[in-house]
Amino acid sequence: MGLVNGEKNAKVSPSKERTQLEKHNSHKTIKILVIAGSALILILALVIFIILPQFLRVEKRKTGWRKKAKYNVKFEMFLKNHEFLAPKRFSYAQVEKMTNSFKFELGQGGFGTVYKGALGNQNLVAVKILSELKGDGEDFINEVASVGRTSHVNIVSLIGFCLEGRKKALIYEFMPNGSLERFIYNRDSSNSSHLGWEKLHQIAIGIARGLEYLHRGCGTRILHFDIKPHNILLDNDFCPKISDFGLAKLFREKESKISMSRMRGTPGYIAPELFSRNFGQVSHKSDVYSYGMMILEMVGGRKNIEVGVDHTSEIYFPHWIYKKVELHEDQLGLTEIVTDEENRIAKKMIIVGLWCIQTSPFIRPTITRVLEMLEGELESLEIPPKPYLSSPPRSSSSV
Repeated sequence: MGLVNGEKNAKVSPSKERTQLEKHNSHKTIKILVIAGSALILILALVIFIILPQFLRVEKRKTGWRKKAKYNVKFEMFLKNHEFLAPKRFSYAQVEKMTNSFKFELGQGGFGTVYKGALGNQNLVAVKILSELKGDGEDFINEVASVGRTSHVNIVSLIGFCLEGRKKALIYEFMPNGSLERFIYNRDSSNSSHLGWEKLHQIAIGIARGLEYLHRGCGTRILHFDIKPHNILLDNDFCPKISDFGLAKLFREKESKISMSRMRGTPGYIAPELFSRNFGQVSHKSDVYSYGMMILEMVGGRKNIEVGVDHTSEIYFPHWIYKKVELHEDQLGLTEIVTDEENRIAKKMIIVGLWCIQTSPFIRPTITRVLEMLEGELESLEIPPKPYLSSPPRSSSSV
């Protein structure tokens, strides 16, 4: 009897056995789920941090290659259609040779780097090596298409170009005196040299003549969209030449309205209608605005807009000098004016500049009228309305 009772006690009831089995299976399931979840997290981490970035980089490279291939085809088609207008084409090996393996750097910018070079006939050249294509390569095509078809004493000559895969270069005539900006800013500095008021006046006239040629003298009219001191080059005799046509737009003679897909230019020189059509239509008057801002900087010897001020959309020098002109003050308060004739030249340039930067393009003169005013008598000039609007804030970049 005792043995039988012991055997009965040793046995586990079926319900309790099922409960223990269910607990065991539950723990096993949780363990499997934890392991599976951890593995899934690990796989996701690998995909997100290792595989996906590599995939995106490959796709980006493929997209870049496709864009560049598409661009190269587009450019080659342009050359085929305009072969008689295009300048000489150089190989990249020739570019390396003419720059002595890029030994003498002249300057840098958002477009790339410019080097000093020489052709086989020893004529000096400036070689612009483009760093990256913007958009679909429009800048490069613009440069070749616009400058390649110009011929004017106040437009820089494009001697040739290079397009070899991803390598791009533009070869220009060499301008020994560099850009205008080095002669007009910080005149009190020992590193700068004032050209003199008569020379500044002649430079202003030369730039206006170059613009008039672009607007009216070419077979195809050209809007530059980036007139500023940096883009005006000076030869041995300080004859000004308009350069850098990367933002230029070509249009037919009969076109009165210019369609724009994006704002173009450099803050401080951009006409109001380029960032808001409420001010009027984009036209050759947009270049006139930039020209006006530039000659006011030539007169003032400083930037029109203070770089270190928060509200950079406000014009400072034009408003300050307008008061002087409006009140008919004999002394303009400008540096390095010695004679009455210099004062007259400065005042004439100021009045012309103030006409050019009028908010409404309808009020601004054409560049032909600008030339007439610069070459005419001071007494014949009327004082324009006060300019109330400047270019957009400096946060807008050059495009």
